[in-house]
Order: sequence, then C-alpha cells, then structure tokens
Amino acid sequence: MANRWLVKTEPSVYSFQRLQQERQTVWDGVSNPLALKHLGQMRRGDPVIVYHTGNEKAAVGIARVVRGAYPDPAQNNPKLVVVDLAAERPLERPVTLAEIKASPRFDGFELVRLPRLSVMPVSAAHWSALEALAKA
Repeated sequence: MANRWLVKTEPSVYSFQRLQQERQTVWDGVSNPLALKHLGQMRRGDPVIVYHTGNEKAAVGIARVVRGAYPDPAQNNPKLVVVDLAAERPLERPVTLAEIKASPRFDGFELVRLPRLSVMPVSAAHWSALEALAKA
C-alpha cells in the first residue's frame, strides 16, 4: 500500500484550484528539515491531501505523486528536494481544521500536533476519517 501524505499551501500563493487547472506541478519551496524528510519519502502513486492554510484552514482536495522526490532543479542544494503532483479531485466539501480538532478520530494527527509542518504523513485511519468528514 502506498504511503499517504498531506501538503499545505497558502491558497493565495498556489491553490488546489490552480493545481486542477494546471493538472500537474512541481511541489517546491519546502525548507523545514522534517518536511523535507517527508517530501523525500514520497513515491510515485502516493495519494496526497492538499490543505489550504491562511484564512481557509481546510483540507480541500486529493492529488497524487506522479514523480517521487528529486533534487530541486531551481536550487543549488542537494538537500532541497521536490516532487511532482497531479490533481485528482476536490473533496466533496472542505474539511476544516476546527472539525479535525473537534474529532477524537484525529488524536495524534500531525496536522494538530505539529501545526507548522508543511508536509506530513497521514495514517490510513486519519485518511479514512478525513474522507468520511468530506462526505458528511
């Protein structure tokens, strides 16, 4: 089974809707060492939740890794990696951070535990819970 991930983006900088329009993008700009470690573990085929930060604070869509981690071609630093993501589909409805924090199903979820982390793994249980909330 593929690993599952969540990536955060400020929608005024790069939104899920823009990813849908462009169909695919290089996911770059990650500099936090732990987030870079997670980015480096992404493999082709892994599903990814796209989360909007800022005023929205909500999971909004599903993407897929179409090219696993490789050195950022725009940087001269082999520690800085990027992945290529392709849009799959928007969630049926956004799932807000407030909803996530209010549900005991998300105990231990890194989105709540490490709120500043921009790339994180998502357990199968947390993924299912997010999908269920998006359909509620």
